[in-house]
Amino acid sequence: MPLDLSHKFPRRQLGFWPSPIHPLLRLSRAVGVEVWAKRDDIASGLAFGGNKVRKLEWLAADAVAQGCDTLVSIGNIQSNHTRQVAAVAAVLGMKCRLVQEEWTKWDDPVYDKVGNILLSRLMGAETVLEGAGYSTAIKETWQRALEQVRRDGGKPYAIPAGASDHPLGGLGYAHFADEVAAQEQQASIFFDTVVTATCTGSTQAGMVVGFSAQPKRRRIIGIDTAADAAMTRAAVTKIARDTAALIGLNREIRDADIEIEPRFAGPDYGLPDAATLSAIRTAASLEAMLTDPVYEGKSMAGLIAMAKSGEIPKTAKVLYVHLGGAPALNAYHNAFA
Repeated sequence: MPLDLSHKFPRRQLGFWPSPIHPLLRLSRAVGVEVWAKRDDIASGLAFGGNKVRKLEWLAADAVAQGCDTLVSIGNIQSNHTRQVAAVAAVLGMKCRLVQEEWTKWDDPVYDKVGNILLSRLMGAETVLEGAGYSTAIKETWQRALEQVRRDGGKPYAIPAGASDHPLGGLGYAHFADEVAAQEQQASIFFDTVVTATCTGSTQAGMVVGFSAQPKRRRIIGIDTAADAAMTRAAVTKIARDTAALIGLNREIRDADIEIEPRFAGPDYGLPDAATLSAIRTAASLEAMLTDPVYEGKSMAGLIAMAKSGEIPKTAKVLYVHLGGAPALNAYHNAFA
């Protein structure tokens, strides 16, 4: 039975749903497994979209209901998430303050001037460059930004990194599971394996909850992109269980439901390795599908390697969930020199 979350929780639709699915025929031949793509990267008119739009639909409705006037969030300098928060603020007619921490040591003088951060600035967001180090913990820089809005007379709405560790953060991808099931029925297919990038946690956590409500079991492979699989697992587990409790899921989320694959994260958060760059070139040259060095290049590297090694069986039908991120490619131009 569908979760029907839109009737239980307020939502401000911001994307063009359902996002399309399509077979990746040339990639499938190359890796020896049938692979389809679920294109959340192209399903929004908001500044190149991405997976955070799904999550922010629920937070946006809450922000409006609370009478807030400023969205305040945090991410890396080249954060896809903060760019999407800036987009939502623009559409809602709200102000936006973004803490852009240095989570990635990338040596390029234009890293803080192009790509995602440029788009955020074009949409009117105030970008505060301070702080360093990726973590799912609450950051003082973000708390200071919230307090500054209050001192300035505004009413901030707090959106954590990735829109993840928020009471409503898992709803977007729990709802996503119903969307996939409807598309499967239309296409007469069942995806027994789902591959997604995972980091702050709510994308994979929402999927775990949403697909757990369905009768057929699937394997959901979260390719860690944080280079800290233990931190990622803890985040996904917490958010999945909180979301399951929120929506009244009638089954327990077990540790075994959460698969975190650590081998493709590269040397650190935001830093690609040779496998990442090769996967980006492969997806682009075979399918004209653009993936990025921070998230999707790593999840694509994982898919390719696991399919070729047989860790994903040849009989599998794989859904690769494309979460967006291509605007960051410009900031990493020297990786492809």
